[in-house]
Amino acid sequence: MDYLIIDAHAHLWLKQDTMVDGQKIKTLENGKSQFMGEIRQMLPPFITDGRNTAEIFLSNMDYARVSAAIITQEYIDGLQNEYLWEVQQKYPNRFICCGMIDVRTDGYLEHAKQLITQGFKVLKLPANRFLLPDRRIYLTSDELMELFKIMEEKQIILSIDLADGDTQVGKMKEIISEFPDLKIAIGHFGMVTRSNWQEQIKLALNRNVMIESGGITWLFNDEFYPFNGAVWAIKEAASLVSMEKLMWGSDYPRTITAITYRMSYDFIIKSNLLTEEEKALFLGKNAEKFYGLQDLLKLPYIKNMSE
Repeated sequence: MDYLIIDAHAHLWLKQDTMVDGQKIKTLENGKSQFMGEIRQMLPPFITDGRNTAEIFLSNMDYARVSAAIITQEYIDGLQNEYLWEVQQKYPNRFICCGMIDVRTDGYLEHAKQLITQGFKVLKLPANRFLLPDRRIYLTSDELMELFKIMEEKQIILSIDLADGDTQVGKMKEIISEFPDLKIAIGHFGMVTRSNWQEQIKLALNRNVMIESGGITWLFNDEFYPFNGAVWAIKEAASLVSMEKLMWGSDYPRTITAITYRMSYDFIIKSNLLTEEEKALFLGKNAEKFYGLQDLLKLPYIKNMSE
């Protein structure tokens, strides 16, 4: 079967140079970064300048036959709005780029309004970073609730990563109840290897909430390829909310320090635990519908030198 493949969770940046929880994250050389007190291989080592560009990603996407990708953001990479807006304008048929605000600082509501006016159709909140060492930012604060109201009215999608388990699920239920027309994509497959991950998944029982699997291969890294545990988790999630509510995401580029980009989804294709229709929904059809993607490329299969 020839699948439409859409990556619902990937990252791009030109340079990391930021602080999270008082710890430095900074691009070094040969794909490495200073990351919260240690040196980590953030990118494949052949990206020697540390620039995680759209063009490098597109070369991976074309080879892996991934038609489009949702470019999300995370505080550990710093705000990349300026670069991602350039990417959005340059490659409108390949990417939907998320704008991101820093809720840890004052003035974020006005910044969000500016990003919406600029033209971003999705805003990202790394809510897993809201549990700060000295305080907790609540998803139902007055300012955030005002933002969600604006997003619902203007049909802006909320992309959000939640803290482990059910820590923020109660607050999410309040948001969904208050703003039922707000479209929401919850990342990292509910942090599937943590306790009570199913509670995040069950938020997708609400009509405008979807779950994407960005990072599922690093969450099951101890098991490694072909990630049978991940496939069983996808089946369990589908039993809770239906396969129509789940989307594949790679968490590129961090995941391809351990596997190739194609390997981040082909374990789904090779699995005998899912039907062909389930695979098609998960790998692309659901994301195509949720994000309203149109005029997608149909990419040819290119044999590699091992075939």
